[in-house]
Order: sequence, then structure tokens, then C-alpha cells
Amino acid sequence: MTAGNLPRRKLIRGAVAAGTPRATAFNLDPREAGLVAVLLILAAVSWIVSAVQTSGMDMGRWTDPGPLGFFLTTWVVMLAAMMFPSVAPMVVAYARITHHRRETGRYAPAGSTAVFVAGYLISWTIFGLAAHALYAMVASLIPGLFSSDPGGRYLAAGVIFVAAVYQLTPAKNVSLMKCRTPMDFILRRIRYGRFGALRLGLEHGAWCVACCWALMVALFALGVMSVGWMAVVGAFIALEKMLPWRRIANRLVAVALALIAVAIAVAPGMVPGVGM
Repeated sequence: MTAGNLPRRKLIRGAVAAGTPRATAFNLDPREAGLVAVLLILAAVSWIVSAVQTSGMDMGRWTDPGPLGFFLTTWVVMLAAMMFPSVAPMVVAYARITHHRRETGRYAPAGSTAVFVAGYLISWTIFGLAAHALYAMVASLIPGLFSSDPGGRYLAAGVIFVAAVYQLTPAKNVSLMKCRTPMDFILRRIRYGRFGALRLGLEHGAWCVACCWALMVALFALGVMSVGWMAVVGAFIALEKMLPWRRIANRLVAVALALIAVAIAVAPGMVPGVGM
């Protein structure tokens, strides 16, 4: 064992001794339960705000995401609504480690957990900005591509089918495992202080983007301003990250996406919100 590994080994032993299994973040003390409650309340408020912001804008598949400023604010609120429930185990794992360090007299500044969450949101915000820019560029180069005519319908079906295929790839499996093992992920990458919290949040957000980017692109195809499809995609993300049967959950999401793609291509009238 090298000298550089000693602090991390001690942290792992201390975290486990404090009741933190490496594979899960849920054996909650009151502070951690309160943190989960805050995340869920923020998610619930974000769902309400999203419904208000997008009221009357759900025009079916390939809904225009609108001007950049409006999209950015809507996107961040959508992220909180869709992602906070499934990211809760990772946030709790990080908070547990910082609490343990603070209780043992080591450096762990207040507010680190909030900074960690901010880093996570920044990674997804960067993805959203890139997706918006790509959408706007393609729409300007090929007018009518994202229309409600058969061409736009088949494009939407193709994009959603690609998302289904991505569910079965090694890249998806690796990135999903990073999201499903919060304590292991954090203990292997822990950085101290607020800057370290931001860096770790950015890194976790990047892995989450790698895991779920295809699902979010499918949301663009289904209608990014549709609260109903937001809920469906958010449920897909939560299922594959939180159910104990990882492979089954992953395959179920792949099958559901493939069925949605086929229905849009063959019988769009049967798919709520995209049959126009």
C-alpha cells in the first residue's frame, strides 16, 4: 500500500464504520432523511413550475424549444424535476462522507453538498445548451425537418429507436454502473473543499450525461416541452438507476423505447401527444 492511498483507505474504513455501505447510500439518519426530503420537495416544486412554464406549448413531437434564454431556465427546472429523485442516493453518499469528516475534525466546509449538486446541474446544463444549439442549427439548415409531416414523424421514431439501442451498449452499462454505486463512485474520486465538491459534481454529472443522453434526446423527439413525456423519461431514468435489478430495468426501458418508436412510425395516433 502506498502512502498516497492511506488517507483514502482510512476514509473508506471510517465511512463503513459510520454505517455507510459502499454500494448504497440508504440507511438514513435524520439529517440524511431531511436532505432527501429537500431534494424531493425541490423536484415536486420543479414539476409544478415546469407545468406552468410549458402550459400550452406541448405541440407534439419535436416541440420547438424556444429562444435560448427561455429554454435554459426551463431546462434547469426540468432537470431538477426529472433528476433529483434519482440522484438522491449520490447526494446522500456525498453528504454522509462530508458529515463523517466534519465529525472527526477534518476539513469539510459547510455548503459542500449544495456545491456538489450545482456541479451536477452544470454538466447537464452544458448538455442542454449543446442540444439546443444542434437543434437550432439543423432546423435552420433543413427547414421543415422537425415538422409534423411523415418525414418528421419517421425522424422522431428513428431517434427514439437509436435511444433504445444505446440502452444495450457497453458504454451505457459502464456509465449506468457509475450512477448505481454512489459510495464507491465518491470514495474513489473524493476531492475536498468546495472546489473539490464542484469538480466531483461535474464529474458525476458527466457520467450521468453519458448514461442518459439518449433518453434526453428521445425527449426532444417526443416533445421537450411536454410535461407528460418528461414524466415518462424521468421514470425511465429512475427505474434503471434505482431498481435493484439493473439488467432487467435497463432492458425494460429499451423495449419501451423501441415500442414507442414503432408506434410513432406505424400508428402515431395511438401515441398520446405525438399523433398530430
